[in-house]
Amino acid sequence: MGAMVELVLEREECLRRFQEKDRAHDGEFLVGVLTTGIYCLPSCRARRPRPENVRFFPDESAARSAGLRACKRCRPDDFYRRFDPDRERVRSLAAAVRADPARFADAAALARHAGLGATKLNALFRRSYHLTPADFLARARVRAAEELLFGQRASVLDAAAGGGFESASAFHENFRALTGMTPAAYRELGETPGFRVALPPGFRAEELLGFFGRDEHGRTERARGSTLGQAVLLEGTPARIELELGAAEARVTVTAERRLSRSAWRAAHERVGRWLGLESDPAAFERRGSRSRDIARLVRARPGLRIPRSGSIFEGLVWVIVGAQVNVRFASVCRAALIELAGTPVGTDSRAHPTPEQVARLDYADLECRQFSRRKAEYLIDAARAIDAGELDLEGGRFEPVSLVEERLSAVRGLGPWSVQYLCLRAYGFEDCAPIGDVALAEALKRFHELPARPEADDAARLMEPFAPYRSLATAHLWRTLAS
Repeated sequence: MGAMVELVLEREECLRRFQEKDRAHDGEFLVGVLTTGIYCLPSCRARRPRPENVRFFPDESAARSAGLRACKRCRPDDFYRRFDPDRERVRSLAAAVRADPARFADAAALARHAGLGATKLNALFRRSYHLTPADFLARARVRAAEELLFGQRASVLDAAAGGGFESASAFHENFRALTGMTPAAYRELGETPGFRVALPPGFRAEELLGFFGRDEHGRTERARGSTLGQAVLLEGTPARIELELGAAEARVTVTAERRLSRSAWRAAHERVGRWLGLESDPAAFERRGSRSRDIARLVRARPGLRIPRSGSIFEGLVWVIVGAQVNVRFASVCRAALIELAGTPVGTDSRAHPTPEQVARLDYADLECRQFSRRKAEYLIDAARAIDAGELDLEGGRFEPVSLVEERLSAVRGLGPWSVQYLCLRAYGFEDCAPIGDVALAEALKRFHELPARPEADDAARLMEPFAPYRSLATAHLWRTLAS
């Protein structure tokens, strides 16, 4: 065996990370096992060798030069080529489900199609989409039915059959849960000046009103009592969406400067669904409270909590860049300045949030003279230019595995691990995100566990682990503990 090329990193730290089997350490170093002659990723699930039989290497070439070959279990070569066979398998299956959900009777049919066992398939969907296979299939069925109802004006029965629902009752239950509307009402969107959306049982309006009230002096979102609204662009048309929150439903009114297309009405409904967090069902997380004292203690004061999502992925991106390393009040001031500079007027006193194209046309100096740092101006405008040029597909990430979305976002200058997780939670709606590094989350964990100081990143990640696979909702609850 040739000479060993050691990693320039303390051996004890490498051993500690290797013992954790955490995917977060993959790419930091490779583990050479001298007794078997292989090299592995730190997360490899194989039995751990004795420490004296282990060496650490910075990359594949160093490991190979030591006479080692790639492990066939964790496939480090695939990792360094950014190819994950399991991810690609479940990604291909997900695409087949979205294309024709009626093909698949249930989760067992998905497993047979993929050639996987039920346990393996469930683990892959949880890891890749933060959903069970059954939940993923149900959402795909509802989306297919939406297309048939809205795009083809199909009958309710035809839409149910086209989506793969075997009974009318299951169709109505799933459709109403994810859209807040009956199939028949959804098909008629745009026929009247507004529509109504059923609120989930136990809906907590205060979270949504607080989300809209972050920018108290802004001209885009406004919250007054039980009514909230936002100036928006719907398919390029300036408009305003108003929600009046009642006990069981939200009455939605859309006003625009000219007649809206049917697709614009559908976009308005989708935006409302994001605000209300209709896909953020807390029931499964809350049921775990019967087996977890911490979860029971966390959700007791806020049953039914859902996560309001930003109206678009780009709006979430702007907020996370503007809000990094500053307090909410100053972030709101900077965001309001951006909207004033690049947003579209709606009526006489409102402005819609700017699109990527509008931000891409700005110069860095335009933001610098409005209290943005030079670096933050570069981060925001460069990201908008990448989106405008087609180099960064934010919206397409809604249908991709979470790990792929994280990789793409991590490559965006100005987005660190905390920012990426926040975007995945608040903009994409993924269900198992923990923005480790967020000061508010660290403070909430300190208070919740009565710690002497805020936990460091590794400790915060460990404290969030018991809440998996619902760390997004746990994060939202922890944030709210600070307000109370």
